[in-house]
Amino acid sequence: MAENELAAFRERWKQELTGKKDEKPLLVSASTSSRDLPGQSGRKDLKNTNKTCSFSDLKEDVGERGDIEAAAETEEDQPQYVSIARSLLDGRTSPLLDRIQEERTRRKRHYHSMTNVCSASLQQQQPQRKVKKEEELVDQLIQDLNEVNDIPFFDIELPYELALKIFQYLSCTELGRCAQVSKAWRVLAEDSVLWFRMCTREGFHEDASVSDSPCWKSTLRDCRNSAKTVSSNWKNRVGSISQLQFELGKVLCDVSSCDSFVLAGYTSGDVRLWDTLHWDSAASYLKANSLSANTEPRPHVSHVQVNGTVAAAAYEDGCVDLWSTETGGQPIHHYQSPGRIQALALSPDSPVLLSAAGSDVRLDRADDCGYWRTACQAQLPSTVDSVILVPGRGQQCPLAALTAGEAVYLLDPREEEPRTLHSVYGHPVTCLDASYSQVAFGVKRTGWAMHDGGNKIHVYSLETSKPTVCVGNSPGDFTCINLRDGPPHLLVCGNKDRRVRVFDLRTGSSVASLYAHHLGVTSVQADDWKIVSGGGEGLVCVWEMRMGAKLWEMHNRHPVRHVRFDTSTLVTANIPDDKSPRGACITDDDLTAHRRHRGVICHYDFSEDALSQDHILPICRSDYTESHGYNYNIGLAVPYDRLSGSHSSH
Repeated sequence: MAENELAAFRERWKQELTGKKDEKPLLVSASTSSRDLPGQSGRKDLKNTNKTCSFSDLKEDVGERGDIEAAAETEEDQPQYVSIARSLLDGRTSPLLDRIQEERTRRKRHYHSMTNVCSASLQQQQPQRKVKKEEELVDQLIQDLNEVNDIPFFDIELPYELALKIFQYLSCTELGRCAQVSKAWRVLAEDSVLWFRMCTREGFHEDASVSDSPCWKSTLRDCRNSAKTVSSNWKNRVGSISQLQFELGKVLCDVSSCDSFVLAGYTSGDVRLWDTLHWDSAASYLKANSLSANTEPRPHVSHVQVNGTVAAAAYEDGCVDLWSTETGGQPIHHYQSPGRIQALALSPDSPVLLSAAGSDVRLDRADDCGYWRTACQAQLPSTVDSVILVPGRGQQCPLAALTAGEAVYLLDPREEEPRTLHSVYGHPVTCLDASYSQVAFGVKRTGWAMHDGGNKIHVYSLETSKPTVCVGNSPGDFTCINLRDGPPHLLVCGNKDRRVRVFDLRTGSSVASLYAHHLGVTSVQADDWKIVSGGGEGLVCVWEMRMGAKLWEMHNRHPVRHVRFDTSTLVTANIPDDKSPRGACITDDDLTAHRRHRGVICHYDFSEDALSQDHILPICRSDYTESHGYNYNIGLAVPYDRLSGSHSSH
């Protein structure tokens, strides 16, 4: 195209944009001018002659689209479009001018290559037509308009931070599509901040920072693949199973677990802590206080609780010990209650301990320096049955829920007396659980109240202390509730009528009813897709929530009193009801005589590296160089190879 023709074209374009009267959109003027140009009929004949030519289709499609858009838009409706057009005509510079120029050069090369291919195909079908100068002008117009439309507006004038703010509302799939638009969009779509926020939003590496990974996009992909593998292992029961045993000659009393820690108490008065990530941790051995340790016979352990930082145990004589999970050894806090501890609770995310002895309640917490102090003490009208600390409070003032007979109370250290949340005479509370915003408890109805639908579960709001929903309709007693671990709108519970039920708290309706355990459900936990339940007959069942199908089950002797799982691990405990079985007085050297009375703790690992060397118990990794067999009651006087040689010599 000659320089004078291009200058004349730009001058006409400026006049059309700046004219106050009889002003029409840009594309209408261009299409009108193209109709008056000679050779227009030749172009139409060219299009009709070869409809497969992509070059002719491109010009005709852009012309028709320009006519439609020009008829519908005015200068007032497209101020940004006019601004871009004027900036292109005036040759305005911008920080991205070099990138835009490179993009133009690349598009021109692609355009010319496509033109040559179409021209070659036309030469084979019909004689070559004379190319008009006006036609070249229209081609240039189409090319300029394509460049204006393909370059995003905020790439030129919007700051990078604001563009990133817009992109943060896109999903993973949408970011992938945006990365294919242009180089600038690809830089935005692959920004580490976007993928870091997406990774934490999906629950991966929630405590990490942006600088912890060089490529958060790859990190998110690896986390998703790992989660998919773990989910498949859960469904197909692929992984490792370990039995945690410590006091082989005594009976298991209580078990608690949190994160990678498992805490167990025995009738011998011993308390054992396992760290499933570091089996040989020195903090595994916890020493009792001097009072309980010097008492003969030593009192049984009645309750144990553990979280990520501390472990607690209560004894039959009313003593309570508290240890650090990092150091173990001697207790860091100890106190004596006047009576037997009926209930013990430890906050899952803060150093707060709650204990109840008879009708007396005591709440202890650690200050900023790590010293434990008694925050409050209270007395209820009747004996306390169960206690729980509301999770998710963090550094806020702790809040506890307690049940005593037919009443449910809320204990706040800032208030003088516990606040009554629910109380109905003759309807005792059978189970209790709480989330950060709600508390749920099962109520046993008797007499005429059974004609009103049977036993119920009441859910109260902790903010307003008012009931939000009442669910359930069962003749059996509710024995366990899981509210804190599942989705926010779902409640999972177990009943003596052998069923596990799932309720939708938004509608108060039943979502699923699973026939699980013929001796009643004793413990239950759920997440967003699965349910794990334990029964009085010793069965542990894993269910798929959406389909209501049983995936697999495992059986051990004694009722399942503890079920706790996270993403890749499951801890179950079968605890006997009889702590002094007949025959337990047999000497401790004869372990097989009363193995069936002791109870068992099982640890399931469904992670990808569950079969690696680091996840094998120390006894299974023994090199036979020790002089005695740990936990197996066998003696190895010499190493295995020498022992074999001595046998062969005789």
